[in-house]
Amino acid sequence: MARNQEKAMSLLARWYAYQKDLETPEKAKRPYLATECHSLQESEKWRHQIIKEIARKVSQIQNAGLGEFRIRDLNDEINKLIREKGHWQDRIVELGGPNYHKVGPKMLDHEGKELPGNRGYKYFGAAKDLPGVRELFEEEPPKPPRQNRGDLMKDIDAYYYGYLDDDDGVLMKLEAEVEAKARHMAIEEWKLKKETGELDKELEEEERVEREAEDKRRKELEAALKKETGELDKELEEEEGRRR
Repeated sequence: MARNQEKAMSLLARWYAYQKDLETPEKAKRPYLATECHSLQESEKWRHQIIKEIARKVSQIQNAGLGEFRIRDLNDEINKLIREKGHWQDRIVELGGPNYHKVGPKMLDHEGKELPGNRGYKYFGAAKDLPGVRELFEEEPPKPPRQNRGDLMKDIDAYYYGYLDDDDGVLMKLEAEVEAKARHMAIEEWKLKKETGELDKELEEEERVEREAEDKRRKELEAALKKETGELDKELEEEEGRRR
């Protein structure tokens, strides 16, 4: 019995819906092109309809849990509707209506953000945090101001050249410690070489090098003197030949 009542109620509901559809006039469809509409009132109506659709989709795209693909689709749809709204606003101006490009509210348009160098396409809501988009919106740190020669010279004083490093006595103390250590190491090395005979060998090697250098210089001087003497003899012979 209950099953029959459910069937009857279902049939009644479908019949009621059918009658309601017959009584309701067919819903007008928005023209594909704004230029196909020749009525200012109709153009205003389609513009308001587009604004409602934009508002609804902008509200939906704030939800980051929709998923990347759905967010990208919504963002594309919003940009498409914004362009379509612009076409209808142009058509309204052509039909003698107000110029909404100048006086109309642009709050929904300002919700979006354009990428540098990509004018016309905007990102709304969670689309601004998508992978590959968020990095493009990150601003580069400002470059440090460029300093001229005068700014650089402001920090140059006696401390810069080290003229006042010895005033506190710290540097002299450190230099004295290093000098004493180096002197001690040099003396110990000299003593070790003297005990092993390396010092005598070094002295002999230095003397040999000095002798070779002296011999080389002496030979060069002798060669130069011989050359000058030979040239002088030739000049004297030529002069005597001219006199004869």
